[in-house]
Amino acid sequence: MNICVFLSAADLDDRYTVPAREFAKLIGKGGHTLVWGGSECGLMKVVADGVQEAGGRLVGVSVGFLAANARASADEMVIAKDLAERKALLLAKSDAVVIMVGGAGTLDEATEILELKKHGRTTKPVVLLNTAGFYDGLKQQFLRMEAEGFLPVPLTELVFFAEDAAGALAYLEESAGVQ
Repeated sequence: MNICVFLSAADLDDRYTVPAREFAKLIGKGGHTLVWGGSECGLMKVVADGVQEAGGRLVGVSVGFLAANARASADEMVIAKDLAERKALLLAKSDAVVIMVGGAGTLDEATEILELKKHGRTTKPVVLLNTAGFYDGLKQQFLRMEAEGFLPVPLTELVFFAEDAAGALAYLEESAGVQ
């Protein structure tokens, strides 16, 4: 399975790097491919290192103005012309999406995939990995949107909230019918 992971390129502390490394190793050991923003920085590097060390493949999609930070040892690297093309390529190259901790860029990527699902433009499973409760507030906001009629489909059809790496990968594999 090609698993797209949206996440930060920032250098973060162990609350985020340890669970990210754990998830990366599960991707690699499971024989899956990481599809990610291609960066050799921060949490993106942590995840790419973990996948590669565990025997998984790396498919990166960077963007022109960040190409200097692209990982040279990726199995495949594409340089998109802009952020919109980057998101489209990341989604096109993946079978499933995991949203990990991140900033405004990660949130932008997350809301785009949820909009696509809401409108029936994709059926890819989406997991929000809620490391250290990072997305508790966002989950509450989504629940409010659902309760007040802003989501035309149930939240559970848009995204699965996982509290740990094992739960995230188990959901993806179950959704894809992987044994």
